[in-house]
Amino acid sequence: MLRFEANLDAMGGTYSLVLYGLDRYQLEAASEAAFDEVRRLDDLLSNYKSASEWSEINRFAAERPVVVSPESFHLLSACLEYSRRSEGSFDITVGPLMKVWGFYKGTGRLPHRAEIRSVLASVGSSHIRLDPERRTVSFGRPGMSIDPGGIGKGYAVDRMVQILRDAGIRSGFVSASTSTVYAIGTPPGEAGWKVTISHPKDRARSVGEALLKDESLSTSGNYEKFFVAGKHRYSHIMDPRTGYPAEGMLSVSVIAPRAIDSEAWTKPLYVNGRAWFAQAQARNRDLRSFRAFACEDGWEPKCAWLQ
Repeated sequence: MLRFEANLDAMGGTYSLVLYGLDRYQLEAASEAAFDEVRRLDDLLSNYKSASEWSEINRFAAERPVVVSPESFHLLSACLEYSRRSEGSFDITVGPLMKVWGFYKGTGRLPHRAEIRSVLASVGSSHIRLDPERRTVSFGRPGMSIDPGGIGKGYAVDRMVQILRDAGIRSGFVSASTSTVYAIGTPPGEAGWKVTISHPKDRARSVGEALLKDESLSTSGNYEKFFVAGKHRYSHIMDPRTGYPAEGMLSVSVIAPRAIDSEAWTKPLYVNGRAWFAQAQARNRDLRSFRAFACEDGWEPKCAWLQ
């Protein structure tokens, strides 16, 4: 059995592959096809590329309805559903907040309360209007912008997995900047792919472990992007309802069949906490198969699997 590894820098991170198979040419070809898909999605979704479809939406959707591709329309529809089911704690319109807090192309800054109040008027998925007949998207408020950061990597991983499976790959591991991973089958001679969950305050330490098989795991934490002002740490994970970075959690991980789901649901869990997520699972049947691990803030973080 051959082991093949490859990496690609795209979509603001590093995508890594570990593949097993009997034919090296097959492994290389499958890897390149998967990376080509990531490059395509970067051109479609990136809000750092002015020619991307999502950048075009951000430029014109407040002025007029913008006709979009079926793929973008499907993704936007999914994002509005995530927002509805998470009571607004997942929201792709956080772009103005990311900018005012300095996390867009920056390391962060502490804005004035008046600045936050001002941009909050341009935040809210309820202001996105989708027309399925004309396949258009428009914004109900000026200054709005969509940010694929909450689902982009997860969607890219799902697309990579599908391409790898179509190419005959039955054993592999896909990683997007280590924050979202997917396990295809199992490694040779193993029961699953072992994934370690790092301590949010000491990345060299482990606080949890998961064994994955044909499922994804996504992690969000306050250590990813943050700045310190007045001895207070401000993370890039926003509560779009208040306009301020969410507090109370240090990191959360979600295991789900699809990477887009595991990535999307880490945000509501991080913003709302363990008790809220347990209630969401009770209300939503499809969430009951998800597993979640959370580290709550404190002198010594309390980390545990959600029951």
